[in-house]
Amino acid sequence: MIDAHDPFGLAVRVQRAESAAAVAGFVNGFLGYTPDILAVLPAAAQDDSLIVQACAAALQMFAEAPSGPPAARAHLQRAQAAALPGTERERQFAAAVAAWVDGDVARAITLHAQSLADHPRDLCSLKLAQYHAFNLGDSPAMLRLALQAAPAAADVAALHGMLAFAWEQNHRLREAEHAARHALAMQPAEPWAQHALAHVLLTEGRFDEGRRFLQAVSGGWRGLTSFMRTHNWWHLALFHLELGDEAAALALYDREVWGVDKTYSQDQVGAVSLLARLELAGVDVGDRWQDLAEHLAGRVADQVQPFLDLQYLYGLARADRPQAADLLAHIERYAPQAPAASRAAWQQVALPAARGLLAHAQGRWAEAARALEQALPRLLAIGGSHAQRGLFEQIHVDALQRTGELGGVLNLLQPQANALPQSRRLQRRLAAVYAGLGLPGPHAG
Repeated sequence: MIDAHDPFGLAVRVQRAESAAAVAGFVNGFLGYTPDILAVLPAAAQDDSLIVQACAAALQMFAEAPSGPPAARAHLQRAQAAALPGTERERQFAAAVAAWVDGDVARAITLHAQSLADHPRDLCSLKLAQYHAFNLGDSPAMLRLALQAAPAAADVAALHGMLAFAWEQNHRLREAEHAARHALAMQPAEPWAQHALAHVLLTEGRFDEGRRFLQAVSGGWRGLTSFMRTHNWWHLALFHLELGDEAAALALYDREVWGVDKTYSQDQVGAVSLLARLELAGVDVGDRWQDLAEHLAGRVADQVQPFLDLQYLYGLARADRPQAADLLAHIERYAPQAPAASRAAWQQVALPAARGLLAHAQGRWAEAARALEQALPRLLAIGGSHAQRGLFEQIHVDALQRTGELGGVLNLLQPQANALPQSRRLQRRLAAVYAGLGLPGPHAG
């Protein structure tokens, strides 16, 4: 065995000298959202060491598809059969990945947190634990984990990016902006910090500033993995929508948000989310739902994360595909037997939300409003960010408005418009609401 170190000075044991570079590629690519993360797969074909196989297993799980666990399990079994010596940290990391493969993400988070306690520069464990906590809607855990690592990894820009997003998901916007700007001062192209700052600017209604910021840094996104690349463009499209430039948002959908990797889960849900928001803003999206649905049709039996399934379902329903009803039936069967950590989210949130989304897509407005009202109070549990979950709130408001419940819509939207005075999107919707109520708008004489 060869003793080496990862980019943060943590010991790794590999069979082949070149495998150390592959592990470093995984670490840097995972934290920086670059294709370097893929280097561990060819290394895993030649090297049975625990850390190489565990990293390869994690990479398989990022597919967020039913194919992930079998492929990941094969890597872990290969390492187990080889029984090569590894460090204690490597064994903890592999055990956490194995828990993830088995569907026990609560145990995975615990194991990653234990590794961080002993090795606070284990930023892969931090990033994975945050990923799991995010998907469970546990934003306090995301922040605790980042704060735990911060003193020992203060020299790493990616750490401050992770800290920034955790602060933002806990509504601590001042701390989030400070951490994001600190990361960007260290490394201007740090994509997760750019993303976290975009969240802050969106939440605070600083839409023009957000649009200018993302446009200024977008030149560095071309070399990122498809999720980070398309997702940051998605954020720029949201700023365009809030500022009333639907044409610019639609152009970004066509040019940057949809089409980088049409097979990937996150690219697919980003496309669904943006296309739905464009329609809610009154844009005729033509046959774009049909193209998107071609790539969603195979997702019916996924049930990997409720956040993903809900958007797959809506996209299929907007394309008038029968697979939308099939996906709802799969959710109904899966929810009672989902893993313990997410069972309540599937049963109490995803199931009524799925029914509401299908109803909305099919024009059954009252049914959509009532079903979504059951899900919205606990929507956090399905995972996703505040900005991403905002789609479901917009669909709920649209359903209410179409049923004529204009007073309810007014009371939901006017406080938002008061807090976000730059939002042309809200102003336009409210103008129709006030007209329907026979009332003057806020700036009427």
